[in-house]
Amino acid sequence: MAVISHAPNSKPTLQLLKETISSGVYSIREVFNELGVARGVLGFKTYVLYDLLIRACCELKRGDDAFECFDMMKEKGVIPHVHACNDMLSLFLKSNRTEKAWVLYAEMFKLRIKSSVVTFNIMINVLCKEGKLKKAKEFIGFMEALGIKLNVITYNTIIHGYCSRGRVEGAHMIFDLMKCRGVKPDSYTYGSFISGMCKEGKLEEASGMLEKMKEIGLRPTAVTYNTLIDGYCNKGNLEMAFGYKDKMVKEGLMPTISTYNMLIHALFLNCKMDEADGIIKEMNEKGLVPDSITYNILINGYCRCGNVKKAFTLHDEMISKGVQPTRVTYTSLIYVLSKRGRMKQADDLFEKIIRKGIFPDLIMFNALIDGHCANGNMERAFALLKEMDQMKVVPDEVTFNTLMQGRCREGKVEAARELIEEMKSRGIKPDHISYNTLISGYSKRGDIKDAFRVRDEMLSIGFNPTLLTYNALIQGLCKNEEGDHAAQLLKEMIGKGITPNDSTYLSLIEGIGNVEEFSGICDP
Repeated sequence: MAVISHAPNSKPTLQLLKETISSGVYSIREVFNELGVARGVLGFKTYVLYDLLIRACCELKRGDDAFECFDMMKEKGVIPHVHACNDMLSLFLKSNRTEKAWVLYAEMFKLRIKSSVVTFNIMINVLCKEGKLKKAKEFIGFMEALGIKLNVITYNTIIHGYCSRGRVEGAHMIFDLMKCRGVKPDSYTYGSFISGMCKEGKLEEASGMLEKMKEIGLRPTAVTYNTLIDGYCNKGNLEMAFGYKDKMVKEGLMPTISTYNMLIHALFLNCKMDEADGIIKEMNEKGLVPDSITYNILINGYCRCGNVKKAFTLHDEMISKGVQPTRVTYTSLIYVLSKRGRMKQADDLFEKIIRKGIFPDLIMFNALIDGHCANGNMERAFALLKEMDQMKVVPDEVTFNTLMQGRCREGKVEAARELIEEMKSRGIKPDHISYNTLISGYSKRGDIKDAFRVRDEMLSIGFNPTLLTYNALIQGLCKNEEGDHAAQLLKEMIGKGITPNDSTYLSLIEGIGNVEEFSGICDP
């Protein structure tokens, strides 16, 4: 390795270094020391071997080993090259270890390693990732004061930082500064703006930015088009979404698997199953192989429609094609089995998943708990809560609201009330659904005083009554033949801008009985 390290091409040395590190036979310190011995035997004066060792560690994503090499170089009084430092900084940035990046940057400063434009670009990216956009902008002035010429990557990094945080106006200021300094924006610059505008729901502005981009001779990428397609899909404007797909093709850009996934998902959300099947057929004709995301979209879509057979057929198909089902796949399947009351199959699938080494997450647990609560198996539902604790999956308000609803269906409202206290003890804040569940539980049982007590508690902590709150209270009052009080509540809810629904009126008709009296209270 020492011999070939002085060749013009560093790739053979890097390959040998990576093989040595990956073998696990030697610690990084041993490799470092042996390279030092080899360097001494050959009488080399440069320290390129150490820099290459750092690069090899970075390419293997072994940031801590790279940092250890950096420290060992310091111990020997050897100053690492800025390129090696940049490799480490870049790795720490990509692996979200921004604190480690700052530690290294401080060490570089102490050792007087002169930062290059690449170093500054990485550190600006670190600041943007941390949400410190003002400091990232200040770096521009700092770089200019040091006489470092900013390049398009510098400006793009800050523009992307602002756009990804939904601050397109701030990005425009950087864009204007960029043009003033004579730096030409590129496709990435415009792509960042288009992405930021789509996130803010400013789709017309995003479309306008695409046209400006074309006017100055810049060619949009598939990623840019996908951003717009995604934006219009999220808004439910499928005509525009498909229009951009057609424009991509006209401009010689092949729609990607992501393009098709977004369109299929949007079609399913709009219940356009036949059109979704057509898109899948087109995708297959173009030789694009569905990935796990495609299958998850399809399986989830059919599960939401209650088509168990089709969902499981797709599950079998993905396995036969070598696409591994994910946690998302299994959550959808458990959801549809639970909704169909097929709890034995849902439980069997859950156990099978765990045996496969796929650990359930909060959403999967909630889907299964919901199924057992809806089917009256509260013992199993609470057993699942214990399993969550054992697996260190933290329950949320949805978990407890589901359990509360299950208890209320059994008429055990006091037990549901105790669950609110357990939520609080776990640091989970009850929401309006939690309180509405209790109000509904008490009302159905005819305990109207307790229902109003919960309503008052709800108001005291800042939750405003919803349509569900009023419906539950009106139902309870009518059950207790307190029609006049129910009528007063109806007027109160209308006064607060809450529109009654069929359930409200049905309860009132049953409770009041007299059609003329009912008509009177409904008059504005």
